[in-house]
Amino acid sequence: MKRKDRPSGQRSGKAAWWQNNEVGRFLNAALLDPVPRNHRESDQAFRRRRVVVAITLVCGAVLLGISLNLEPGDRRFYGLTLLLAAVWTVGSLLSGPLHLGWARTRGQGQARPVVQPITLGLFAVAIACAIALAVGQIPPLREQVNSVLDFARYSSLPLVALITLVNGLSEELFFRGALYAAIGERFPVLWTTALYAATTAVAGNPMLVFAAVVLGLLVGLQRRVTGGILGPMLTHVIWSLSMLFILPPLIGTVG
Repeated sequence: MKRKDRPSGQRSGKAAWWQNNEVGRFLNAALLDPVPRNHRESDQAFRRRRVVVAITLVCGAVLLGISLNLEPGDRRFYGLTLLLAAVWTVGSLLSGPLHLGWARTRGQGQARPVVQPITLGLFAVAIACAIALAVGQIPPLREQVNSVLDFARYSSLPLVALITLVNGLSEELFFRGALYAAIGERFPVLWTTALYAATTAVAGNPMLVFAAVVLGLLVGLQRRVTGGILGPMLTHVIWSLSMLFILPPLIGTVG
C-alpha cells in the first residue's frame, strides 16, 4: 500500500519550549503538531490520482492565465473564472477521496478545524494590511496590486466577491486536497506551495506570486497538521475576501 499523506503519531519534542505561553501553544497546535491519521490508498489509486491531478493542473493554469490577462471590466472574466473553479473542483473530486481534517482542542481532544484557521486568517490579513501600506509607497509594486484590484473596481463587486469565494474554496480542494495527496510524503507543503505559485505566475504579476507563496505556506502547514482541507479553506476565503474589500481603500489611501 502506498501512502498519500504522512500519518502522524507522537508529538514532537522540538516544540516543547512553545508550551510555556498561550501564543506558542496555539501556533504549535495550528501549524506544527500533526494530528494522528492514516490516509492510505493502493498503488493503482495513487497513480490514478496523480494522472488526474496533472491534467487538472495544466487546464487550471491555462484558464487562470487567460482570465487574469483580460482587460478589467471584460465580461468574459466572470465565465472564465467560474469555469476555472469548476475545473479545480471536478478534478479534485475525480482524483480520489478528500478529507476535512481534525484539529487539537484546548482540552487535548480533537474537533473539526474552525477556530484555528479563522484566527490564522485574521492574523494573516493584519500582516497583509501592514505590508500593503509599505507597498503603496512603491509605485511599481502599487501598480501590480492595482492591476489585480481593477477587476473588482470595474466589475460588479458582489459578483466578484462570489467568484472570489468560490475560487478560494475550489483552489483549496485542489491544491491542499487532491494535489497535496498526489505528492505523497516528500515535502508536500513545499511542493504544493511551489506549484501554487507557479500556476499563479502565468498571470505575469509578481505581487500575486508573492501572495501565493505566503498563503500557500500558511494553508499548507495547516493541511499537514489537520490532515484535511477544511482549515485551509476557511483561512483562504478569509484572506481572499478581506483583501478584496480592504486593499482597494488601503492602497488608494497610501497611493
